Amino acid sequence: MKALVRGLLLLLCGGAAASPVVGQGGSVGSSGEGALFLLLPVGAQAVSLGRAMTTVDGTEGAFWNPAGLASLERNALVVFRGEQVAGTATALSALFTGPGKGTAGASYLLLDVGDQDLTDGAGNYLGTVSVRNHLGVVSAAARLADGLSFGTSFKVVQFRLSCRGSACPDRGTTATTYAFDAGFQGAPLQHLRVGAMMAHVGPRLQVRNAEQADPLPARLRLAASYDVVHLLTDRDDLGGWIAVEVQDRLRNMGTPSLYLGTEFTAGAPGELALALSVRAGYVLSDLRGRIQGADPEDGARVGLGVQYERIGLSIAKSLAVSTLTGESEPVHVTLSIGL
Repeated sequence: MKALVRGLLLLLCGGAAASPVVGQGGSVGSSGEGALFLLLPVGAQAVSLGRAMTTVDGTEGAFWNPAGLASLERNALVVFRGEQVAGTATALSALFTGPGKGTAGASYLLLDVGDQDLTDGAGNYLGTVSVRNHLGVVSAAARLADGLSFGTSFKVVQFRLSCRGSACPDRGTTATTYAFDAGFQGAPLQHLRVGAMMAHVGPRLQVRNAEQADPLPARLRLAASYDVVHLLTDRDDLGGWIAVEVQDRLRNMGTPSLYLGTEFTAGAPGELALALSVRAGYVLSDLRGRIQGADPEDGARVGLGVQYERIGLSIAKSLAVSTLTGESEPVHVTLSIGL
C-alpha cells in the first residue's frame, strides 16, 4: 500500500520516476520535471488560440507573457474556469493600471486534481488521497517606448498532497518553490508584432528530498503575429491576425513545440460598443519526435469572445482527445469585468 501511495504521489507531482504525466507542451509522456501543471493552458483565449499567446495583449497575460498587460487601459477583475486533463482549474486575477505608469496585478490559480480512494485487494476502504496544486502570481508591465512593452512575474508554486485513513503513515506532504517569468512584445513594422519570453525559471521543486528534487519546466518562447485583415480592408471595426509561436525547454533544448493561433474581430471595444471575436488554434508538440507519430494531445482548438462595454466573456473548446480520459476537454470560460 505504501508503494501505491508513493506511485500516486510521483504521478501527480510529475517527478522523474513517474508514470506517464502531463509533459512537454501539455502533451502526455515521461518527464524529469516537476510542477508540470504550469504547462497547462489557463484562460479561454489561450486555449482557443492553441497557446500562441506570447504576442497577445490583454488580461490573460498574467498567466502567459506579462508584457501583454501593459496595453490595459483600466482596472480589471478576471475569473477563469476550465477542466484540464489533470483536474479542474480555477483562477482569479486583479489588475490595476496607472496612466503612464503601467500595469500591476495579483493572480491565483488552483488546480484541483481530485480525490483518490485507496482500497485493499478485497475492496475495503483504506483511505483517501487528495492532490491540489497552487500558484500565486504577482505581475508588473510597462511600455518602454512606442510599440515596445516589457513585463515580469514572480510566482509561488506549491504542490500539496493530503491523505486521510489507515493507509496514510504521514498524512501527506507539501512542496513549495518560486519562479520568474519575463517577456517583451514589440512592433517593428506597422502590422507585425513579435514577442519573446522565459517562463517558469526557478529552483527545483523538492517533494521528498534534495537529491530527488525535480527542476521546474522552464521554457523559452518566441513568437510573431501578423495583421492579415488590413490586406483586404481599411475598416477600423474589423481586425484579424495570425500568430506562430515556437516553445522549447530552456535547460535542454531540442524538443520544440509549435503553436498556431488566429483571431478575427468585428466591432470596436469601448465604453458603449460591442465586439465579437472568432478564434482558432492548433498545437503541434515535440516536433522532433513526430516521426514516431502524432501526439494524441495535439490538435485543433476553437473559441468565441464577446466584449460589451466593460464586460468580456470568452469560451473555448479543445478538439484534441486526451490519452488519460479518452475524451476531449470540456469548455473553458473566462469572464472579465472592467473597473
